[in-house]
Amino acid sequence: MSYLSQALAFLVDTLFGMYILLVLLRFLLQLTHADFYNPFSQFIVRVTNGPLMPLRRLIPGFYGIDFASAVLLIMLEAVRITLMTLLGDQTPRFAGILILSFADLIQLILYVLIGAVFVRVLMSWVSPYGDHPFTDLAAHLTEPFMRPARRLLPLISGIDLSPVLVVIGLELVAILVVHPLHHLGRVLLT
Repeated sequence: MSYLSQALAFLVDTLFGMYILLVLLRFLLQLTHADFYNPFSQFIVRVTNGPLMPLRRLIPGFYGIDFASAVLLIMLEAVRITLMTLLGDQTPRFAGILILSFADLIQLILYVLIGAVFVRVLMSWVSPYGDHPFTDLAAHLTEPFMRPARRLLPLISGIDLSPVLVVIGLELVAILVVHPLHHLGRVLLT
């Protein structure tokens, strides 16, 4: 791979990756009914509205799930994988692209959730009674996982170990679901 191809691959991967992350955050924040008026939510909505508005006319939401965002995520990830494969002088196949797209998106969801758990834990140490917009979003994203973990693992001497349980569970999902999907997708890609 030439230096120009490497630079182009870096740009494609970085720019697509950042935008995919923003669309994914929008999808997850809508799924968890996060505060729409939060400044970070407003930023994400404004940046992702362009391609989502036309898609929403074609693909309606259902039961609180924004299917237009989900379709946009899959399309963006498929384009990213296709471009990266072509820049690597290989010809991608559709089945590999589709499976890798799902695997990469599931992996990104897991990373976002693990990151949100860490943000939530760190902010509870630094400013336990503070109110920060980013902390609120992290709480909205992680609470569906933290609540059951707290029931399974109650406070021990006043210390909440439920974030550890959540991170272990998310890592197990990565090992048992994402890694096999990545392997299958790479086999089918070229």
